[in-house]
Amino acid sequence: MKHGGDIYTDGILKGKELIDFSSNINPLGVPKSFTDNIQEAIDNLNKYPDIKYRRLKGYIAEYINNGKILFEKFKKEPQFIKDDYAKLVDQKHIVLGNGAAEIIDLVISTLKKVMIITPSFGEYEENAKKHGCEIVYINSTENMDYDYKEIFNNLNKVDGIIVANPNNPDGRILKEEEFKPILDYCEENNKLVIIDEAFIEFVGDINKSLVDKIKKYECLFIIRALTKFYAMPGIRFGFGISKNQKIIEKIKGMQNPWNINAFAEVAAKYVLKDENYINRSINWIIKEREIFLEEIRKIEFIEKAYDTHGNFILCKLKSIDCELLYNLCLKEGIIIRKCDNYKGLDKSFIRVAIKDRCTNKILINKLNKLWRDFK
Repeated sequence: MKHGGDIYTDGILKGKELIDFSSNINPLGVPKSFTDNIQEAIDNLNKYPDIKYRRLKGYIAEYINNGKILFEKFKKEPQFIKDDYAKLVDQKHIVLGNGAAEIIDLVISTLKKVMIITPSFGEYEENAKKHGCEIVYINSTENMDYDYKEIFNNLNKVDGIIVANPNNPDGRILKEEEFKPILDYCEENNKLVIIDEAFIEFVGDINKSLVDKIKKYECLFIIRALTKFYAMPGIRFGFGISKNQKIIEKIKGMQNPWNINAFAEVAAKYVLKDENYINRSINWIIKEREIFLEEIRKIEFIEKAYDTHGNFILCKLKSIDCELLYNLCLKEGIIIRKCDNYKGLDKSFIRVAIKDRCTNKILINKLNKLWRDFK
C-alpha cells in the first residue's frame, strides 16, 4: 500500500463497501458552505479561470492572516492575537497547486541535496529521487520525536530540509524552541526549510503552526491544503507560502497555466471562512482523539499507540504483523494503513484514522473480536 485511501483496489472495483481507516480525512465531510454554493462553480465552467488567480490568492491570504482569529475564538481561553499577524502574507507570497502533492513535488525539485526525516510521507523521498536529489536521511528518536541535534549537525550536507508539522504517520509536532537553531542556521546559510502543514488544523491549537515565522525567516516554505481538514481530496487544491520570492517564482515557472479549477476556487472562497465547520471540527478532534487513543491502547495486540496531534494514530503491534491484520480487517469490511513501506518502520506498524464516535467504536469492536478469534 503506497498511500492510504485506496478504497478502489480492495473495495469499489470489487463491488465491496468498506470503512476506510487508512485515509486521514475529516469525518464531518465536505463543508455545507461549499455544496450550498457549488452552482457558482458550475456557472463559471464556460470561462477560463483568471490565469493569475488573484481572487483565489486573496482568499488564501485572508485565511492565513485571520487564522489566529478563526481558530482561537473557539477556545475557552483564546490567546492574545497580535495586530501584526493580520499583515503576515499577501498574494505575492502564495503559490497555488493542484493539491499539496504538486507543491511538494515542485519545491523539492529546486533542491540538489535534501534532508528527509524518517518515518515521513513517502512522496518526499519519491519526489527527491525522481528529480535526482541526493538524500540525507535522519532517523527519528525511539519515541517518535524529531532528533533536533542530529538534524542540526547534518544541515551542512544539504541545501534544504523537509519536515511535517504534524508528521505523518505518527502525529508529532515541531517544538519551536528546539527547532529555532535549525531555522536560524538555514536562514544564515541560504538553506530552504520546507514545512508540510497539511494536518495543522487538526492540532486544535493554531499557535503550533510555523506560518507566523515567515515574516522573520525567508528560508521558510510552508505547505497547506484543503484535502484533510476540509475533507476535500477530490478538489485537488493546495498552496505554498513563503517570503522567498525566488522560490515562489521558480515554482510558478514550472507550472502549467490554469492548474486550479473552478470548483477549487469556490471551495476556497467559502470553506476557509466557514466558522461553524471549523468549530465543529476542532471540538470533534479534541474530544475524539483522547477517547479513541485510550480505547486503542486497551487492545491486547497493540504494544504501543503513540501520542498524536493529528487525526490519526500510529500503532506498534505485537503477536501479529500488519499484513495479516490488514487482511483480517478487510474481511470485516475495514481498511487500515499498513506502515511497512514507511522508511524506518516495519511490519509491526499500522496507522488508523480518527473518525466519528460511532465509526471508531466499530473498529475497536472489530479489532477485539479479531483478536479473540485469532488467539
